[in-house]
Amino acid sequence: MHETPAVAGHGHPTAAVYVRVAAILVILTVLEVGVFYVPAFRPVLVPALLVLSAAKFVLVVMFYMHLKMDNRFFTLLFGGPLLLAVVVLAALLLLFFGTITLRGAAGVGGG
Repeated sequence: MHETPAVAGHGHPTAAVYVRVAAILVILTVLEVGVFYVPAFRPVLVPALLVLSAAKFVLVVMFYMHLKMDNRFFTLLFGGPLLLAVVVLAALLLLFFGTITLRGAAGVGGG
C-alpha cells in the first residue's frame, strides 16, 4: 500500500495535517465574525454564515472525528441523512421565503 507523506501509520493524518486544519478553522471563524460585523454583508448574512459554518462542520467531522479515514459506509450513513436534512431545510426556506420575514414575525412592520 502506498502512503502519502501527510498520512502516517494506519491511515491517520500526521500532527501537521491537524495543525493545518485547525488553522483553516480559525480562518473560517475570523471570516464568520467579519461577515457579521461588515454592514455590506447584511443582505446575505444568513446564507454566508450557513456556508461558512457548513465548511467548518465538514472539516471537523472529516478530520477530528476521523470520518475521512474510516469506511465509506460510515460516510454514507452519516452524510445521507445530513444531505436529506439540508435539502428539506432548503426547500422549506424557499417555500416560505416571501411569506415569513423577521420584521413581519416580530410585528414591527410599517403599516
